[in-house]
Amino acid sequence: MPTRLRSALSDVLIALSCLLVPFGALAAWAAYGLADTGRYVTTMAPLATDPDVRELIANTVGDDIVRAVDHRLDVRPVGGSVRPFVRDVVRSFTQTKAFRLAWDTGNRITHDAVLRALRDEGDGDPAGHPVTVDLAPVTDQVKRQLARDHVPLAARIPVEHTAVAVLPAGELVSLRKGFHVLEVAGFWLPVAAVAFAAAGIALAAHRRRAVTAIALGTALGGGLLALALAIGRELTLADLPADLPHPAVAAVYDALTGTLRTVSWLLLGLGLTVALTAWLTRRLRPGRPAPRRQAAVAPAPTPTAPPVSTTCR
Repeated sequence: MPTRLRSALSDVLIALSCLLVPFGALAAWAAYGLADTGRYVTTMAPLATDPDVRELIANTVGDDIVRAVDHRLDVRPVGGSVRPFVRDVVRSFTQTKAFRLAWDTGNRITHDAVLRALRDEGDGDPAGHPVTVDLAPVTDQVKRQLARDHVPLAARIPVEHTAVAVLPAGELVSLRKGFHVLEVAGFWLPVAAVAFAAAGIALAAHRRRAVTAIALGTALGGGLLALALAIGRELTLADLPADLPHPAVAAVYDALTGTLRTVSWLLLGLGLTVALTAWLTRRLRPGRPAPRRQAAVAPAPTPTAPPVSTTCR
């Protein structure tokens, strides 16, 4: 193969490898990070102690309890006077070990239900029913706490099985297709990136330069991935409703994308390190010794015979 054609093909393969690095990292994170129930529960567990998340849960559950009391009990509305007290009780409950256990259990159950729906493992046609999570266990725990504190009418608080949709029914078909594509891409995109990089180095006329180009491309991909995560965070918070607290949603976003953010910085650091190492080894490599020139040796003079005398005696 001509050298010029090999160099051109090597450049194309290296460019494809660098382009696939951020997309491969994103797909692998979604397919093997978010889609793993154990990792997901471990990731979400610290949020049970986050003050912003606990405040959001206290306000949401407390308001639901007060509305249930006003709606179901044959009394005048008591929301204005009871709501702060109920929120304090719920807030106190969020600081207990029972809440952290309920938080982990709820996340595990919800994640399992979402995965079954996305992988089409549910009974019947999951596309016709939304994926929901039940908040009744939390309400029941708060009701028991109010009863222990001798709050009037606490025993009559209805514990309703409130189904909160986490995946709408109308979008399950498209989400399922996208999830299947994501599972395939999460494996093959990183493999293709490594294969293209290896082939590009093998075909390169100057392999040191090829390694440097791949390293710089990997660092650029990691930096772009970190930038995309930061922009996605800002856009997510900007699209929130006014009544939804931004700090709590930001804490959830940061927890979910923490691993991917770490991977992006690792790609950036690894790429720059390899590129710097390749540059230093090239600069510090000792030069080849110049070939010695042998001194010219003058030829030895040819001995001449003494002149023969021709004088006759």
